[in-house]
Amino acid sequence: MWGLIPAAGQGSRLQPLAFSKELLPLGSRHEGGRERPRAVSEHLVERMLAAGATRLCFVIGPGKADILEYYGGRWGEADVVYAVQPRPEGLCDALFRALPVVGDEDEVLVGLPDTVWLPHDGLCRLPSGEDLSFLLFPVDRPERFDAVLTDDDGRVLEVRVKRADAGTRWVWGAFRLRGAVLRALHALWLERSPRDEYLGTLVNAWLARGGVARGVRAGTVYVDVGTLDGYREAQRLLAA
Repeated sequence: MWGLIPAAGQGSRLQPLAFSKELLPLGSRHEGGRERPRAVSEHLVERMLAAGATRLCFVIGPGKADILEYYGGRWGEADVVYAVQPRPEGLCDALFRALPVVGDEDEVLVGLPDTVWLPHDGLCRLPSGEDLSFLLFPVDRPERFDAVLTDDDGRVLEVRVKRADAGTRWVWGAFRLRGAVLRALHALWLERSPRDEYLGTLVNAWLARGGVARGVRAGTVYVDVGTLDGYREAQRLLAA
């Protein structure tokens, strides 16, 4: 199973920093009897490994060699590879940079490396073998995220991307899909003009063509660490 981590963003809301935002210190862990700082992206990596990921692919920008230096070629029990997004052209473009290493039969977990969320085993709640399933979290300001509307059975009806009329408090924070579905989404993305920057608009087009996605309301807390307020909130969360 792959853990796919898009980490090519510039992190403009937190700049200037002397390092990539994905390496922002947040919390700590014990290693070899010593306590050491933990990078914010480690929280996502930890959750992916807990869900069974054995391979990690970081999608990084040309100026983000510090991520490569930090994680190297292996982290825990997982092998680590890297793909490069030459320019920050949105989440869809970043995800598809991993296609050369992802097989059609592979299961893929995707999350955002500048977020912290609970429960720790949230990715384990997503069903295997399905085309696409989103881990959903309740938030107070859904208009700032991708809100996911579902029917009573959890089937995704629509993703509303940063819209004032979100229609629900539930937003996606991570998702799971098969490699074949990632390839199908890429083929659809190539057809569309302009090409989608946001995953939500592409998923809506895929649903309109008969694709199926499920929303799993198993998340309890979701914090975007990409702002100072979010960073402080994440610190409080981890302290608690």
